[in-house]
Amino acid sequence: MVEIRSLGAGPFGGGQAEGFEVPLHRSLTEPILLGGAPRGIAILNGTLAAAMGLGLQQWIAGLLLWLAGHSLAVFAAKRDPDFAPILARHLRQKVHLSC
Repeated sequence: MVEIRSLGAGPFGGGQAEGFEVPLHRSLTEPILLGGAPRGIAILNGTLAAAMGLGLQQWIAGLLLWLAGHSLAVFAAKRDPDFAPILARHLRQKVHLSC
């Protein structure tokens, strides 16, 4: 358990304010990852690779697609675990101040 406490002294003294301490479980602050990749991307990647491997009967291509996609997702998640929503927002926004 992690305790969130007030860091500043505030105008009414240097002590901690009573009743403003909240126990916060660590699982609420960490991103949900599957094998090091964000959950949604790992599920989508596995589904596409399985569709290629099973549906199209291209086993090697499906495994290579899964390996490449998962490796890229793990690499991006190591740099920033919230890269997926940021990438989606970046692609959704229109270009402002373009020349």
